Amino acid sequence: MTFRKLFVIGAAVAALGVAGAAVAQTAAQKSMIDQAKAQGVVGEQADGYLGFRSSSSDPALRAAVDATNSGRRAAYARSAADAGTSADVAGARMFESQLLPRIQSGQWYRNAQGQWVQR
Repeated sequence: MTFRKLFVIGAAVAALGVAGAAVAQTAAQKSMIDQAKAQGVVGEQADGYLGFRSSSSDPALRAAVDATNSGRRAAYARSAADAGTSADVAGARMFESQLLPRIQSGQWYRNAQGQWVQR
């Protein structure tokens, strides 16, 4: 990958920053997701999306996760188009640079090997 592409991906990921994590969700949905993360039900994943660590029958929580992931999917696609790469690469870069550093102690995330790890 050329330096220019890496630069564009990095700039796009930085621009997404906080917005990428909160796209397409209401304040109530964000609060619900934050609570689910604290309880270990939901966690960030190495692909840049939220995932369920344990099953949840709460339709509101599922809708909140779906809304967030839908917003992230669109943001990653835009970033990838600008950088000439794939949305998968953009999502993984977002996880590495923005999402992983924000995971709080005690919360869970799914690493690139597919294993849930507690920080």
